[in-house]
Amino acid sequence: MPLRKGWEPLTRSTIGSVPDRYGIYELGDENGTVLSVDSGPLRDELKEALAYGDAAQVRWQTTQNNEEAARLVDTHRERLDDQ
Repeated sequence: MPLRKGWEPLTRSTIGSVPDRYGIYELGDENGTVLSVDSGPLRDELKEALAYGDAAQVRWQTTQNNEEAARLVDTHRERLDDQ
């Protein structure tokens, strides 16, 4: 199951609106195809993705802590591997 939040452009403005919390995020191309799924401190992770030009879009979900984010990312990666 993909993250429920809709896609947003991966821009500085979007990153500025991202909560400063741990979470899981999906990076996508212009067509909404998921390119990668990862977790960590959301703002820091997305700043790095923007700097490297890894994707055009992003969606995320906050979690209570890094351990919860790591569990969720494993589930979402399995979904991608099954596609």
